[in-house]
Amino acid sequence: MWGLLLADLLAVLVVYSVVDPRELYNVSHEGIAGGSSRALVQLNFPIALIAIPIVVRAVSVLPRRAWLAGAPAIALCAFVAVPGVLDQDDLDARPVNVVGAVGVVLALALSVAATRRAGAGFAPGRPGDRWRIAAALVVIAVSLPWFTAEAGFHLPGGIFLTDELYAEPGKPPTASVHLGHHHGFAGTLFVLSALLLSRTSPLHAGTRRAYAVLVSLALVYGSTNVVQDLWHEQVVKREWTSWDVPTALFPAVSLMWALMLTLAAIVFLLGFARRAVPASGDNHPA
Repeated sequence: MWGLLLADLLAVLVVYSVVDPRELYNVSHEGIAGGSSRALVQLNFPIALIAIPIVVRAVSVLPRRAWLAGAPAIALCAFVAVPGVLDQDDLDARPVNVVGAVGVVLALALSVAATRRAGAGFAPGRPGDRWRIAAALVVIAVSLPWFTAEAGFHLPGGIFLTDELYAEPGKPPTASVHLGHHHGFAGTLFVLSALLLSRTSPLHAGTRRAYAVLVSLALVYGSTNVVQDLWHEQVVKREWTSWDVPTALFPAVSLMWALMLTLAAIVFLLGFARRAVPASGDNHPA
């Protein structure tokens, strides 16, 4: 999982360093300063939030004293959800964004420690792997425009779910998918991480339930943002309809969030990430 997240972080750093900010979304800095700034924000969202269940999973295979680092890591990562820490209308980094980045560094360190203790092998044949693979392929397919935008280029016109060009009278054509990061792609990362993390779960019942809640919420939250951004860019922007899927990027008292939490509860009750095979090393001493 870390490999995918770090590859995404590197792509953001490079693209936002070399592409004109006017072709990107709500950033103003250019050059390496622009790339570093946007990469710091990327560490806050989505990476810090994705790191929270990873910390829970890592600590579960370490001695219990690892919670002395695990609890602060979770708190620092969760800090990005505090109102005002992130601003969708201004994605230049601010000093407060260092907090979430420190949480990610702690999470990565705990993951490295857990890997050294329990091993890094990818266990084949977990229950449900076939549907996980199928779901991942579907999400990757609909996310292709965002994968390429994250890498700094557009898909050529005329291909499935491409960046269709449209223009208003007297204005030059504009790509419906801007270069750089999209919140729909953040949703893709949440979904892929949830599918991967659901393959194993902590052995301790209480930790397993908390872990399953986090992974279930990541799956539903990510899927919702994939659908919302996909609908907006590929349906609304083509003027096939004026109705847009309500945004669900930030926590809010809304019908959309009520539906998401209900779906996450259903996913949890169906056993997602709770019926997974506990990984070796979970039964650790105090």
